[in-house]
Amino acid sequence: MGEIFLEEDAEALDEVVVVADVSTIQQKIDRKVITVGKDLTTSGPTASDIMNNLPSVSIDQQSGELSLRGNPNVRVMVDGKLSNVPIAQLLKQIPSTSIKQIELITNPSAKYNPEGMSGIINIILHKNVKLGFNGNLSVGLTYEKQAKFNSSIDLNYRNGKFNLYGSWGNNVSKNERNGNVNRSNDNSQQLFQFLESRKSNLFKIGMDYYLNEKNTLSVFTNQNIYDGNTNGLTQIIYDNPAFNQNQLFNQLGDNTSSQYNFDYKHDFDKEGHNIELEADYNNFADNQDGNFSFTGASPIPNYQDFVDTKRDRITVNLDYVNPLSETAKLETGLEARLYETNIDYSSTGFTFNSLGDLIPTPSTKFNYKRDIYSAYATFGKQMEKWSYQLGLRAETVTVTADTSNVRSFENDYLQVYPSAFVTFNPSEKNQYQISYSRRVDRPGISQVNPIREWSTPLISSFGNSDLRPQFTNSVELNYTRKMKGGSITTGVFYRIIEDEINRAVFIDRTDLNKVILTYDNFDNTTAFGFELSSNIRPTKWWMINGSFDLYSQTQKGITEKLDTQGNNPSIGDIYTETITVDNVAWSARMFNNFKLNKKLSLSAFGMYRGKTKGLQFNIIPMYFVNVGARYSLWQGKGTFSINYNDIFNTVKFGFNGDNPFPSTGAFNWESNTVNVSLSYRFGGSNYRAKSRKRRDKDEKSGSGGIF
Repeated sequence: MGEIFLEEDAEALDEVVVVADVSTIQQKIDRKVITVGKDLTTSGPTASDIMNNLPSVSIDQQSGELSLRGNPNVRVMVDGKLSNVPIAQLLKQIPSTSIKQIELITNPSAKYNPEGMSGIINIILHKNVKLGFNGNLSVGLTYEKQAKFNSSIDLNYRNGKFNLYGSWGNNVSKNERNGNVNRSNDNSQQLFQFLESRKSNLFKIGMDYYLNEKNTLSVFTNQNIYDGNTNGLTQIIYDNPAFNQNQLFNQLGDNTSSQYNFDYKHDFDKEGHNIELEADYNNFADNQDGNFSFTGASPIPNYQDFVDTKRDRITVNLDYVNPLSETAKLETGLEARLYETNIDYSSTGFTFNSLGDLIPTPSTKFNYKRDIYSAYATFGKQMEKWSYQLGLRAETVTVTADTSNVRSFENDYLQVYPSAFVTFNPSEKNQYQISYSRRVDRPGISQVNPIREWSTPLISSFGNSDLRPQFTNSVELNYTRKMKGGSITTGVFYRIIEDEINRAVFIDRTDLNKVILTYDNFDNTTAFGFELSSNIRPTKWWMINGSFDLYSQTQKGITEKLDTQGNNPSIGDIYTETITVDNVAWSARMFNNFKLNKKLSLSAFGMYRGKTKGLQFNIIPMYFVNVGARYSLWQGKGTFSINYNDIFNTVKFGFNGDNPFPSTGAFNWESNTVNVSLSYRFGGSNYRAKSRKRRDKDEKSGSGGIF
């Protein structure tokens, strides 16, 4: 055969992209990495569709709220960057075919932004490393009662010192939702019907410029355009039809988001020794026009609400990495994060004052600023069977809130966030890890905004400008067992939560049949949980990804109740009650992939979520089953997939509770859907080594893709 030797230009051998057929799960020192194979993309056309397939992750398909380990206090990043786009909207705009990996960072180190009690979900998109012109095109259609269409195209041109890329993603959909709430205290029933129409377009243009072997410049911009319309009908039905009420609701909303990113990276002579400067500017503008009309017994006149929101964020990072030796590494950095939100509210309606008189609804302006300056350092050491990483992050924070140009809240504080990781590998098949971190949950804008967020004839929601941040100390212990054909990971965690933020429910003083939802800080509490996940291949044609998780947390909240006499609540006394709920929740899920031949594979996914307890109500169990098929076309360059979701039509949000009134109900949405999608990859096949910046291995591999 003659001599066999490596290519002299090692760059020609680096970074060959291989898209796996089957998804895999890998436990690393500070994160769980799910490599998204072709089987997982069959679950649906967007990132939102595949989230419920991931261990420890759940997404409310009605509201789009994302939870990690049963907790919604989670931060979502795309290629290591936060976005001003609302999470529910963001996940529906990322094509599933563009996702390379999803990192579940449940106990982040001091290197990361400490926000989010349950951690960080980082979505890593495919990075195009091919020379010449190439790209990817995908289209998809989902249908049950209304059509939902999505499409995307990624284009990339790489040659010499330049890498140019652009992308466009489009999502057009209609969604039907309905629900009911029954209250036994006044024998009333609330019926809800909603039809949502959404249109969104997301554009990205960027360039990487390789000045030389040691210096790289990168710039990109994201532009997002969203247009939405929601029509709703709320009916309140009593035993006596004379008291019945109807509310018609129409909300027109549009928003735009722009992101501008600059990055410069310098590599020193020593491998892995570098310094990197990144500056990111993100702005978001949203306009909401709501029309409310009433019929029946309601004394409320018809009115309109107008809400204009503007949000800006500036982030500047300076990161330095120095491998002190082959087994030790030092990382340090500085960061500035400057946030500002302005909300302008006006209305043509009327409201009741404390005396019960009808007065014009006052206009309100709300300004919220938060400036954060931080510094961090981490040190890691690798030994024969042991490794450890120690870190410390210090942050100074200034928060101000002005309501109608009057200072309503301010808070300055300095906090330190330590982290520690210790890993023991007694053999190639066994890994033990213990970790600790301190986190913070700063109140979101909807939690502090005193302007009415939404309203029905019996419920209104407001924020609380006086909210303080809550802090969490978290300890985790994980064990990973590698074996022939896969691996199994188990873990337990324990959290101590300080100044917990939770719901408070009050009775509306202007109408004792109505309630007000808001937020407040409560005493310290604790939470703990257990997780089990596996990635096993019983045979060459069958792959199983399964997980089980159980969480327990004590929640505290405030509610008000009526001490009524007879059937007339207006003569009752109002008293405040602090509610404590010990919640134990569990869920199990399993994803199966069956490879019938080189071109055709089938998949089946099942999930069961047990009963959960909340401050306002208990959520009944829920389960569903999805099935799908995928077929390879055009010598592997194309993929056709079809997926049938919730085949037994069992998905619904059912609940019952006693606070502040005894009630039962359920909400339903289009879950029994059929999705068909087609994707095609085109372009050259030669590879190049030069990559855009990498802050920590696979994190922030950002060129190409939809973000």
